[in-house]
Amino acid sequence: MEIENSTVVKEFILLGLTQSQDAQLLVFVLVLIFYLIILPGNFLIIVTIRSDPGLTAPLYFFLGNLAFLDASYSFIVAPRMLVDFLSEKKVISYRDCITQLFFLHFLGGGEGLLLVVMAFDRYIAICRPLYYSTVMNPRACYALLLALWLGGFIHSIIQVALILRLPFCGPNQLENFFCDVPQVIKLACTDTFVVELLMVFNSGLLTLLCFLGLLASYSVIVCRVRGSSSEGKNKALSTCTTHVIIILLMFGPAIFIYTRPFKTFPADKVVSFFHTVIFPLMNPVIYTLRNQEVKSSMKRLLSRHVFC
Repeated sequence: MEIENSTVVKEFILLGLTQSQDAQLLVFVLVLIFYLIILPGNFLIIVTIRSDPGLTAPLYFFLGNLAFLDASYSFIVAPRMLVDFLSEKKVISYRDCITQLFFLHFLGGGEGLLLVVMAFDRYIAICRPLYYSTVMNPRACYALLLALWLGGFIHSIIQVALILRLPFCGPNQLENFFCDVPQVIKLACTDTFVVELLMVFNSGLLTLLCFLGLLASYSVIVCRVRGSSSEGKNKALSTCTTHVIIILLMFGPAIFIYTRPFKTFPADKVVSFFHTVIFPLMNPVIYTLRNQEVKSSMKRLLSRHVFC
């Protein structure tokens, strides 16, 4: 895509998460711990699901893809933030900023759609069990996976296309520790009212609708399960509870960031930090800790490789 000639800004200065050296050190250690412990755990989830023949159900197929998406998502912001903590001047080029913004919304949009697909999977499994093997066959699972990747790409490319049409003449200080739509738009040297409305519609409204739709679908599932006397009642309730926790962790901060006019609030940086760095690493781990089959398979996998 061609960048507008009226853009003279070649780089942005990131003001960072905090100006306090002690706070920066604390966050640096926190993120590093998350990376050294939880990120390998996400890859272990992927390897476990791919290597165990007993984990071939669509639920585990989508869980493996969630771990992959979250692991990939965690590489967009956190590594650069760790490097910036050790740098006196935090600078990102215009092109790198646009690239970061693209992948942030590409993978984030794809993950939001994946959670919708996982809700659909649970609805069919619990409310329409006789049709489950027919509806959620391998071809349908791969088609849904392709659709969510395509949906994430379309969502992100719209964001990037709107940003690329804006002229940036200065100033070039971003009030954050990474490039995202609200902060970048504020620096454009033109009226951005229409662009902001389009951005809110593309990100905010879509996020809110997905969130409400997911809550409604899981409410239906929980009501259906509570009225059942089957042996799998507790397991189904546990699975749905886990999914709802992930939905709240992901969509709560996203709604706070994207469903309002692009104005600065004191909590913006903290919410963005948890949304882009902490929660993506935790999501698959929360799923795994509440899934007995995956935990058992993971223990067998580790015992084979550790004691062989």
